[in-house]
Amino acid sequence: MSAFDWDKLRLFHAVAEAGSFTEGARHLSMSQPALSRQIGALEEALGAKLFHRHARGLALTHEGEKLAATATDTYDQIERTRQSIEQSLGKPTGELRVTTTISFGSTWLARAMADFMPLYPEIYVSLLLSDEDLDLARREADVAIRFAPPVQQGMVSKRLEAVRYRLCASPAYLQEMGIPDTAADLDRHRLIGFGEPAPGPIRGVNWSLEVGRTGPPRVPSLTVNSIYGLAQAVEAGAGIAALPSYLIMSSGRMNVVLPDEQGPVFRTYFIYPEELRGSIRMQVMRDFILKRMASEPLDFTPQELRSMSSHAPVA
Repeated sequence: MSAFDWDKLRLFHAVAEAGSFTEGARHLSMSQPALSRQIGALEEALGAKLFHRHARGLALTHEGEKLAATATDTYDQIERTRQSIEQSLGKPTGELRVTTTISFGSTWLARAMADFMPLYPEIYVSLLLSDEDLDLARREADVAIRFAPPVQQGMVSKRLEAVRYRLCASPAYLQEMGIPDTAADLDRHRLIGFGEPAPGPIRGVNWSLEVGRTGPPRVPSLTVNSIYGLAQAVEAGAGIAALPSYLIMSSGRMNVVLPDEQGPVFRTYFIYPEELRGSIRMQVMRDFILKRMASEPLDFTPQELRSMSSHAPVA
């Protein structure tokens, strides 16, 4: 290699950060074999092994540690330079990787992005949806919308709107099985739950199994280990479940039941690393989300809930 291959350095940096070819390939949106070949070519060109391969993943060699430190410094300098260029131009440019939960990202946030894109055509947004928190400190994403304050050091957070869980069912189910008058009536209904311990961001999803219960534990008729899949089951008439209000509203095919019951509440937060504080593209995304949540709330208004207190299922 007569000149250093900077693209292979980018690939090496991603693998070193992820700790495995599989995770690195996923972050880079390329196949694992192709990534492994590129790293092998870099090792051959340098004449040094960069990773020890073992059953549990990868470990950096001494040479790999030195190159990883250089790669991290290089990327930090590039990021600072990019922010400086943004500020000098006075307009936001470049890629912004936003992570949040699957259900929120694929409904409320994805719809909001349709209005964000025309406002900032030189920002390229990547939505990275996962119910497990991506590591912002390791640059798995640039910013996050989460349902709890940050626990990592070096993170900045802006408090956003609250999300409340509500009990819901399809009109067809309510016509078939009747509308519960009290939370205790849920004992006689088909309930849908999350099929395993729910990750932190969606831990209110099994509230339907506990609210108003005075007898033995409620056993769900159906469990789904995806909150989005659970919503699909509710829409199809499988039973009653607890879902976040924004997901019920985005559906249009669910009714809130027992609207006076107060479900779990989670505050949302816009979170980013300290080093992105000066990023214009981060700032415009944050301000857009704040404004959008003010105009399109994440929960029903009291008036909307009062209108649901009548027992007539509405499609």
